[in-house]
Amino acid sequence: MSVVLQGLSAAHDDAVAHFAGKLRFETDPSDVAADIGAGVTGWVLVDSRSQESWDQGHVPGAIHLPTREIAERAAAVVPAGTPVVTYCWGPGCNGGTRAALEFAKLGYPVKEMIGGMEYWTREGLPVETAEGITRRPSDPLTAPTGIACAC
Repeated sequence: MSVVLQGLSAAHDDAVAHFAGKLRFETDPSDVAADIGAGVTGWVLVDSRSQESWDQGHVPGAIHLPTREIAERAAAVVPAGTPVVTYCWGPGCNGGTRAALEFAKLGYPVKEMIGGMEYWTREGLPVETAEGITRRPSDPLTAPTGIACAC
């Protein structure tokens, strides 16, 4: 029996529902960067990491709201009903998921930026610190040089 194929549902509708559901609640750094670059408004990006992590570097334009403060401060920082995209460090961290849950509990429409800050920086996207905005070299395994993923 194949380990890869174990549990695979043959039902087309199950696969459609699963993957459509993921896309309703997840976005990625490239899509967030594309919206920011195009000046798309009507949503906010929330960095849910610690102050020390925020100071080390964050997505330009993001709002800093650590997960443990969301329940108390969200209404003062993000207008009710505004769609929110959360992120934390990276795929090995569930902080962005926990932050998204806190916003969902408060009634906000919310998505999580999968890959978090790790993949934002690995793609060579701009990073903001107190010194200004910089770009670090991209990792060719996550953002191939000279070509686009075009997914």
